[in-house]
Amino acid sequence: MSKPTAVLLFAAGLGTRMAPLTDTQPKPMVKVAGRPLLDHALVWCDELRRVVNTHYFPDQIQAHLAGTGILVSDETDQLLETGGGLKRAMPLLDSNPVFTMNTDACWRGSNPVSVLSQVWRPEMEALLLMIPRHAAVGHKGSGDFDIGATGRLSRGSDFVYSGVQIIHTDRLADIKEDAFSMWSLWGGMLARGGMFGAVYDGDWCDVGRPESIPLAEAMLEGKIDV
Repeated sequence: MSKPTAVLLFAAGLGTRMAPLTDTQPKPMVKVAGRPLLDHALVWCDELRRVVNTHYFPDQIQAHLAGTGILVSDETDQLLETGGGLKRAMPLLDSNPVFTMNTDACWRGSNPVSVLSQVWRPEMEALLLMIPRHAAVGHKGSGDFDIGATGRLSRGSDFVYSGVQIIHTDRLADIKEDAFSMWSLWGGMLARGGMFGAVYDGDWCDVGRPESIPLAEAMLEGKIDV
């Protein structure tokens, strides 16, 4: 299967940086511009089989998704991190490669899923959508990667990972732990030269903290020049 047909949207985290807004709700249900963050992510994924994982206040997300046909990967027994969450969701996703998407960001411009689809090549192990560090609204800290002349990624600081990727899942079977981060896959992919990056041409805002919400709303209204 050369093109991914499904997406896992990560919605299981505790959202500690978003406190106190997450004292009574999961971070994906925090509203930006009147809509839950989860809906800001889902809108880009209409053409895909959509799976959302849950752990923290799972009933709220399940109720929100009721009747939509969106599948839920239940992690209420254990917080599995990103890699473990992907491993558990694989039977529901039924796709290799697969999209994964964080739910704590807002986008304005081209569909990020479509951008990756257009760049993806089957020989890639992973393709991450990247934001130039200077254009990463709401992001605190340094960048995550550099992008070489051929598009290959290396550890660096010029680009911020947007939270959307296409990734092959073959090597998940080699990881015996239940809970592990995406870096358990990425580390080997970087070493083999199999991780690539595509640069997003629109606007993106990291919505990880309460103070990022007004920034995201201003960006969505076109009031931030990035």
